[in-house]
Amino acid sequence: MELNGIQPADGAKHAKRRVGRGIGSGLGKTAGRGHKGQKSRAGGYHKVGFEGGQMPMQRRLPKRGFKSALLKFNAEVTLDTLEKLGAAEVDLLALKQAGLVGDLIKVVKVVKTGTITKAVKLTGIGATAGAKAAIEAAGGTLA
Repeated sequence: MELNGIQPADGAKHAKRRVGRGIGSGLGKTAGRGHKGQKSRAGGYHKVGFEGGQMPMQRRLPKRGFKSALLKFNAEVTLDTLEKLGAAEVDLLALKQAGLVGDLIKVVKVVKTGTITKAVKLTGIGATAGAKAAIEAAGGTLA
């Protein structure tokens, strides 16, 4: 391959649509902008959400709710998934390697959904009161 032979892949580049080039082109005269009005003029447009002076939708509706940005670092694991995992010792790294939690996750909590029969030792992982009782009943521990 030579530098002077490099070219884009077929179909990667295409000519820009040329508007306002006569009636034969199909996009002459108004050049696809319709007739008159603010949107037909060069430089004439409005900001996103502008409704012609009417109170815009985002200001008519009440503000509601809050979603913490820190939630993306938290995850939940059920007792069923711990049962299926089948590991004797479970920590954050083991859950990440098994694909049960995402790579960004920093805090994991076990919730009481399903049942567990195997003894599991949890290290650096939290648990709800019900999940803790179920794990300890199965012979497991939380550290």
